Parts: sequence; C-alpha cells; structure tokens
Amino acid sequence: MFTDSHCHLTFPELAGDLPAMLAAMSAALVTRALCISTSMEEFARVQALAAAHDGFWASAGVHPDNEGVHEPTQDDLVQAAACPKVVAIGETGLDYYQMQERKGGRTIAGMQWQRERFRTHIGAARRARLPLVIHTRAAFDDTLAILREQGEDGGADSAGGVFHCFTGTAAQARAALDLGFYVSLSGIVTFKNAADVHEVARMVPDDRLLIETDSPYLAPVPHRGKINSPAWLPHVAARVAALRGVPLEQLARRTSDNFTRLFLKDL
Repeated sequence: MFTDSHCHLTFPELAGDLPAMLAAMSAALVTRALCISTSMEEFARVQALAAAHDGFWASAGVHPDNEGVHEPTQDDLVQAAACPKVVAIGETGLDYYQMQERKGGRTIAGMQWQRERFRTHIGAARRARLPLVIHTRAAFDDTLAILREQGEDGGADSAGGVFHCFTGTAAQARAALDLGFYVSLSGIVTFKNAADVHEVARMVPDDRLLIETDSPYLAPVPHRGKINSPAWLPHVAARVAALRGVPLEQLARRTSDNFTRLFLKDL
C-alpha cells in the first residue's frame, strides 16, 4: 500500500535488527522502499539488501556532504547502475548547511568539489538512463543552476528524478517541478512549524508527489526525536493526505503509482 521513496536501511541504527524492521513494515503496509546509497563504499551493501528482498530497490551514488570517501567517476556510477535492482543515481546534489562549522570556515566558492561531484552524477544518470535522487540543503539556487547548465530541463535527454526530503518554499517547489522533477515529502511535513512544507504538500500536482521517511532520520510526529523507520511512513502519508483533503488510501495509491512511474517504468 505505502512506498518509502527514500531510506537508509544499511545504516547501523536500522541494520542491526533487519527482521524486526521488516516485520514492522509489513504490519504497517509499507510494501516497497528505495534503499539509498551515500558512498561507493556503502553501495555493495545497499545493492545486496535490495537484491535480497522483494519490494526493495537501490540507488548508486555519493552524498554531496560526504568527504574522505571514494570519489566516483561517471564510469564508476554507470557500472554500479548496471547491477540488479539499481533504479536511480544518488543521492546527489549540494549541501552548504553548516559549512562554516563543519567545513573549516570554507566559503561557497570553496565548495566547488561538491559541484563537480554533482555534475559527475548528472552525467552518469543521463548515460545510465536513470533518474536522479537530489539532495539540496541551503543550496537550492546553485542546485537548480547546475541542473539547467547540464541540460536537466525536462527535455528528451534529461535524466529527471526527485528532490527528496523537500524543505523549500512553494516557489522553489514550482521551479523543481518546471524542470520535470518530482517532489518527495518526509516526516518534516508532520511538524507544526513546517509552514513552507505544508504549503508545498498542498500544491504539488498529484502525478509528481512522493513520500519518504529518510530513515533513520526525521521521525514523524508522534515519534519525533526517535530513530526513524519505514514502518512510520503512514504518519507522513496521513499528514499529507489531510493537507490535501484526500483519503489516506488515495494518497498511498497515488504516491506508489508515481514511484512506479519514476523508478520502475523500464522494469
């Protein structure tokens, strides 16, 4: 019934008790999930998990904020994309959040390494003919600029994809939609003070909306502050359904159909 379009099931917070997590997902009617890679070192575990379970798929990529990891070439990513059940490139994008604290006082100009990594992922996605999973934090304008620069404008050769865990404004969501991307909402939509995300939840067209947990992060209300799980995706779905004024079952069906159209259309 429910499809989690973005989760990190190989992270230690969740990988330690996989049978219990799978049982909880089944009980909550969360039947499908996209397992996201954040480094090439992690990719083999992510892909093996997806290959071992019906209803799981994998991505291949390096998180924009990851340092000290193997820097993939386009060939590396295309080779990974050819593995069974790999349906996306990413997560990739730009993350300038806390760069002063976490990056030793670097400036935006000093984040060129992230921008080059992003370009590599876009090129690989186009070569592999797979959608991108976009992570953007405190860097929306630069993210859009690079997508446009690289030809991700909704044209015939555009990789397309999804802006995951969307936290921007309605105007930013419209810009992403205008490029042909989907928008995915996480547990943040259940937070009372997330007014921008609530507005986005109301305005995204039915055929471009996805939901996710970003597990083990961003647990939704009423579990906020705990280790998140795909089994809590129905809380996200219920809040989005309420904001849109539609039945929960309709929201679950629509977002699952959108997941199929974006990631599984060639399978």
